Amino acid sequence: MNMEEKKSDALKYLRVNARDEEWGIVITTVGYQYVSPNHAYPLSKHPDNYNFKNEGKRTLNEYQLVYITRGEGYFSSRSCPKTHIEAGTMLLLFPGEWHKYYPDARTGWDEHWVGFRGFHIDNRVKSGFFTPSHCLFKIGTDDKIIDLYHEIMDKAEREKAGFQQIVSSIVLHLLGSVYYKDLNRSFNDDHMIDIINRARIMMKEEQTGNLSPETIAARLGVGYSLFRREFKRYSGISPGQYQQQLKLARAKELLSSSNLSIAEIAFELNFECVGQFSTFFRKKEGVTPSEFRRQRF
Repeated sequence: MNMEEKKSDALKYLRVNARDEEWGIVITTVGYQYVSPNHAYPLSKHPDNYNFKNEGKRTLNEYQLVYITRGEGYFSSRSCPKTHIEAGTMLLLFPGEWHKYYPDARTGWDEHWVGFRGFHIDNRVKSGFFTPSHCLFKIGTDDKIIDLYHEIMDKAEREKAGFQQIVSSIVLHLLGSVYYKDLNRSFNDDHMIDIINRARIMMKEEQTGNLSPETIAARLGVGYSLFRREFKRYSGISPGQYQQQLKLARAKELLSSSNLSIAEIAFELNFECVGQFSTFFRKKEGVTPSEFRRQRF
């Protein structure tokens, strides 16, 4: 049965100990509520530090992922102007950042939330994966995402040994899913995505690097500057760097599972000499090919 069919509100605040904090991420609260049209909002069951106060605003000491799965409403924060939101929107709330959100009285809404904190998420924010100015994610309504919230609630209610570690790992999965869905949604040029995928296939089939990125772009009928820019935007690295990663992976595979000599591997991967191969490998791995092979046997 789809757990979304269970229309009863639930909320829980979780205990956290010092050992849990060392894991790098802990869960503080989880819940869901189903707000009917013209129904009072928000819940009155929250502790005082979770309630909306001045002008309906609230500031938390944690992050929260709030998933709207039915209805529509409005969201605003210190970094985000008032925005209309609808079913399929994920809100990411930041600690120390005031925010305000509520359903449209005509529709009400269904929402799921989970609160969390820790240096793992702090580091992701510092690295720019998530920012207060980009806190609304239109990921669509997904039963698998909803089920993750219910799984967190189920394990939190049972409170078995290690429950904080498993539920916090589910939250990391949620964050990864949100990032993945949002990033891929931003790439709406199917033709260019097809070109990039075909280019990656060509690179994998020719891992020696005989095909230059410029040659690949020409064969695919696209200008190199455009190809390089869009490839890096989509893959996170340039075409040349992607080829180097493939070559490195192949080198490690041959060093670990073949009887080829270092010189033979260098030749197979199209290096001019063993010295060039050794320099390339050491720069990437911190050890020479010979040292890497000895560590594996």
